[in-house]
Amino acid sequence: MGPVTGLPELLRECAPPVLAAVVRRYGDFEACEDAVQEALLAAARQWPETGVPQRPRHWLITVAARRRVELLRNETARRRREEAVRHEPAPEVRGDDELALLLLCCHPALSVPAQITLTLRAVGGLTTAEIARALLLPEATVGQRISRAKQRIRDTGTRFELPAPAELGDRLTAVRHVLYLIFNEGYTASSGDTLHRVELTREAIRLTRQLYRRRPDDGETAGLLALMLLTDARRPARTGSDGSLIPLADQDRARWDRTAIDEGVAIITSTLARAPIGPFQLQAAIAAVHDEAAAAADTDWPQILALYGMLRALAPSPMVTLNRIVALAMVDGPHVALAALEAAAADPVLARHYRTAAVRAHLLELTGDRPGAREQYRQAARRTLSRPEQRYLESRAAHGTGPGGASVGDGR
Repeated sequence: MGPVTGLPELLRECAPPVLAAVVRRYGDFEACEDAVQEALLAAARQWPETGVPQRPRHWLITVAARRRVELLRNETARRRREEAVRHEPAPEVRGDDELALLLLCCHPALSVPAQITLTLRAVGGLTTAEIARALLLPEATVGQRISRAKQRIRDTGTRFELPAPAELGDRLTAVRHVLYLIFNEGYTASSGDTLHRVELTREAIRLTRQLYRRRPDDGETAGLLALMLLTDARRPARTGSDGSLIPLADQDRARWDRTAIDEGVAIITSTLARAPIGPFQLQAAIAAVHDEAAAAADTDWPQILALYGMLRALAPSPMVTLNRIVALAMVDGPHVALAALEAAAADPVLARHYRTAAVRAHLLELTGDRPGAREQYRQAARRTLSRPEQRYLESRAAHGTGPGGASVGDGR
């Protein structure tokens, strides 16, 4: 037995492989997840007194397997199965177990909110209460969402196994999408008083890193990891001491995490040289251009504009359109960008989005139209649910801005 240090982190690290091993052995994700949760609770109670076992994962798997057998004992229809598994040795962790678990949690039969919640619980190892705090939801709502997701998996008869190679690509696309959503919600919370939810960004990076280790040749997984690292590297400089938002152009770049930037740049440079280009790789390349500029004035905007042009052709979206318009302003001037924005705002999604008003405000300010800019900043502030962004936009409306306004649409 060893001393108990960092117990919550250890249990969170152990939870995914333990659950994967138990599900692979016994099937029935819902019951196995309950059994693993009870094993984790038992460890949290016992290990502070007895010490951490030399093989903590094996201990947890053994306890969870026993609990699973106890649950089987209460199911009359499965008594024969109970006898078959009671004396079996505890299952061991296999290399692709956690990938199979990720794919199971991101099953296409589940809604995206259910996929996110189940991934955080089963693969991330977060408790229901932690997920509720991270997503700003009532704990009861999160609990119900998890229960319904597990029930849905059981109803579909999904087996715990890797899909056929022909299906793996589409399933990995869903996994990357869920991890990206988790990261985004952590990096810029969609509502509430706090800009960042660090537990979500940290978990998204950890899970994406695991996926990258298992699929190092997958260009888009590498691109996603690089994008997360290059974006999260700016987080230390992104808020002031009072929690106020600091735009990209005004950030103290000495506070950026250079280790994360170096790793992200190395990953995306290597990936672009060998893999078919995908949307996450292009976004990571854009982030790398921002991060490699020693000062805001050194940013290579023509390269960023070209990359956004490629991204718009490959994976068009309203936010890509807005970000490209910001880059267009930095290359061809605000009047050209305003014309492009007015054309893009015909899209109902963009017409209602607070970022559209924020970008328009920035562009108007660049043209010298301060009254028009103030009104657009006020509109943007009224439309966002994020209090830090709201305060930032209200400050722009009240006091005017410098060059930092570009961050409302690009660079984060």
